[in-house]
Amino acid sequence: MLLWSKALHLWFMVAWFTALLYLPRIFSIHASSDDARCNERFKLMEWRLFRVSVGGAVLTLTFGGLMLYHYPSYLAMPWMQIKLVLIALVLAYHGYCAKMLFDFMNGCNRHSETWYRWFSELPLLALVPVIFLATLRPF
Repeated sequence: MLLWSKALHLWFMVAWFTALLYLPRIFSIHASSDDARCNERFKLMEWRLFRVSVGGAVLTLTFGGLMLYHYPSYLAMPWMQIKLVLIALVLAYHGYCAKMLFDFMNGCNRHSETWYRWFSELPLLALVPVIFLATLRPF
């Protein structure tokens, strides 16, 4: 059961992070668009991708939680504690993406195309250490 949980955890984590990396890229293109018809299309694309990201997040956390349920001793390990802090930051990022999505839906975008391009790179600052922590298990 552990190997299935781990495989599904990783698969849904890839889906979640793919959506988190791509959603701000769509925001970037949307922010530079002046065409009303295109803006409506971007809103639909953003909403659909956000739903995928939520599903990926829920299933990633579910299968990760299932592994922790079977191996609660991991919670005492420093690498896991750091990983969980990084995941909390990713969840905060995801929440901020939701806020920006609703800003676009309501015509209240406050950021430039360039800002969104930089913002889209932030999940990598968590993803890389999470992968190293989970595979190398330092400390």
